[in-house]
Amino acid sequence: MSKPKTWQNGLHDLADRSWNVEAIRMRLNNLRQNGFDPQILDWKALQAKRSEMLDRVQRRAEEYEYLTHSCAKGSALALMEAFGLGNWAIIRAMSPFPGFGMTGGICGGVTGSLIALGLFFGSDDPEDYEGTGRTMTAAREFIARFKDELGTIMCPELQEDVIFGRYMDPRASQENFLAFQKAQGYEKCALPPGVGARVAAEVILTGYGHEQ
Repeated sequence: MSKPKTWQNGLHDLADRSWNVEAIRMRLNNLRQNGFDPQILDWKALQAKRSEMLDRVQRRAEEYEYLTHSCAKGSALALMEAFGLGNWAIIRAMSPFPGFGMTGGICGGVTGSLIALGLFFGSDDPEDYEGTGRTMTAAREFIARFKDELGTIMCPELQEDVIFGRYMDPRASQENFLAFQKAQGYEKCALPPGVGARVAAEVILTGYGHEQ
């Protein structure tokens, strides 16, 4: 069985989940008030609780997508929270990224995760070519692993082949948007950012470990 098909149980879970909106909103409000505190990562502790940490990142990316209605913000928020990266201006900048402005481009679960990888592996120095190369290596690994999990990084193909059985294109018309909502679009579209954030966290943990 291909990996995309193995995620069907995850879709059913998302469709049937009772979302604790107030708890999710309170967590995000706390982040808005206090920011994303930079963290000194304890590699040994992260390795000891690796599975638990990955499950939490995936779950929070799903929750943040559901609340924000943005796969890009969902994946970025979960990773920025977990690793103490970035600021809220970055989240605001993620607003047009789902499906590249919902034009049928790259999934926001990919772009949001790539932003987090850039924040982690990149550098404030624009001439730090080693930092750029390090980030590109992480991005290539992430994209290959995301494709391995879900088959593609493109929004229409994810909707057609994994999530709905067809491309919903919710921004094309009011009719499409209503059909997307009826098909539990915000619930089911939490799948790619959850997968993306989990894979990106794995890349970060592996990359961090190699440097220790």
